[in-house]
Amino acid sequence: MASNSSDTPRPKLVVFDLDYTLWPFWVDTHVTPPFHKKGGDVFDSFNEKVRAFPEVPDVLQWLHDEGYIIAAASRTGEIRGAKQLVKLFGWEKYFKYAEIYPGCKKKHFSRFRAESGLEYSEMIFFDDEGRNIRDLKEVGVVSVLVPHSGVTRKLVEQGLAQFAKQRRVGVEK
Repeated sequence: MASNSSDTPRPKLVVFDLDYTLWPFWVDTHVTPPFHKKGGDVFDSFNEKVRAFPEVPDVLQWLHDEGYIIAAASRTGEIRGAKQLVKLFGWEKYFKYAEIYPGCKKKHFSRFRAESGLEYSEMIFFDDEGRNIRDLKEVGVVSVLVPHSGVTRKLVEQGLAQFAKQRRVGVEK
């Protein structure tokens, strides 16, 4: 479990990719916008049910309750659909920042840095694509590769522990 101890380094910004990280599909190819809500469930334009990975709502609530600032970074071309799903899933209340448009994740994080005033070393990133993980590690963002099963509380706790360990080592040098 992640420690709340004041001597444990914590990221000031927790960033999640969307496709195959928070939900099990590519919003630009596997589902068909526009989306709508019916009886608490989300559906695409063909009335196919659209779901997030099972633990995601609880993970976002937990991080929010713990006082983390949360953001979304997606390189999808289906900008409107991705934003619509974030809203329909009720996640906009968690994301202080959202960079959802095609392009390199370094550009997304450059905007997070400019908007938040935080340094890359104060951020952690969860994504399913190795290229994005490599790009952001290059600029100093602690980056966690998400397996095909998506974000889970255990994975986020491991990521937070990795962040703390890497930042403690950085302080001791």
